[in-house]
Amino acid sequence: MYDFLLGFMLVLSIFIIIVVAMQPTKTQSASNAFLGGASQLFGKQKARGFEAVLIKTTIVCIVLFFVLALALTRFF
Repeated sequence: MYDFLLGFMLVLSIFIIIVVAMQPTKTQSASNAFLGGASQLFGKQKARGFEAVLIKTTIVCIVLFFVLALALTRFF
């Protein structure tokens, strides 16, 4: 059981890395972060379509990852 959960956690961690890497960037370039691109950063822009699905998938996977990590440390 421990090996199965550990293997699932490994696959889940790789999936999280892929999902996070697929998400689009919010700024045009790295210089916007230092030169006043903060107005766009805190603006009310709601994620739509594929981006919203990626955000929800990331949240679910990270919560599942932490639940598995707590279960592995608590029960094994």
